[in-house]
Amino acid sequence: MVDCNVKNWQGELVGQVTLNLKVAKEENSAHLLHRAVVRHLANARQGNACSKTRAEVRGGGRKPWRQKGTGRARAGSIRSPLWRGGGVIFGPKPRDFSLKMNRKERRLALRTAIGSRIEDLIIVKDFIEQLPDPKTKEFTAALTRWGVKPRKKVALILLETDNNVYLSARNLSYVKILRADSLNIYDLLNADKIIITSEALVKIQEVYND
Repeated sequence: MVDCNVKNWQGELVGQVTLNLKVAKEENSAHLLHRAVVRHLANARQGNACSKTRAEVRGGGRKPWRQKGTGRARAGSIRSPLWRGGGVIFGPKPRDFSLKMNRKERRLALRTAIGSRIEDLIIVKDFIEQLPDPKTKEFTAALTRWGVKPRKKVALILLETDNNVYLSARNLSYVKILRADSLNIYDLLNADKIIITSEALVKIQEVYND
């Protein structure tokens, strides 16, 4: 249980909220987080690389020259892997890289990831009304007021995705917008700063604390 300061749109302290998440034991946390990150990256792989074997390459059904008497090496097909344009030996084939992890473990890993980033956590009041129109300049200025250094990677967690916030942050390659009910561990650990609205924090504790 940790008390976190809450900032408003101007960057001023306006209160405190309590972050209460059940995290993994210290001796197990690194292993758990590693497994969760490896699973996330593995599941993101398409696994659709495909090369043709000598049986799948078009052509090569006829023996290119007779077996003996030509002075050349024996050859049975122009699609041999030894030939240019031939098949591939032990090349990649479509496969499923996905890894399994229990639901309780995944949620514990997410809670542990958030708990491990307390020093980089910034809680802000809901600021959607402050952006009646998409304004990247105003959004960038707000990040600075909240204590985010220029071009540092930011994970912005909202209760619901707002169109004006999305359009304001769309051109900022270092800002990733996430919904409170669909977090992923990679973005939480990859970000330099994690900004959570107070409403999203309530949702996180409601969804993942089971």
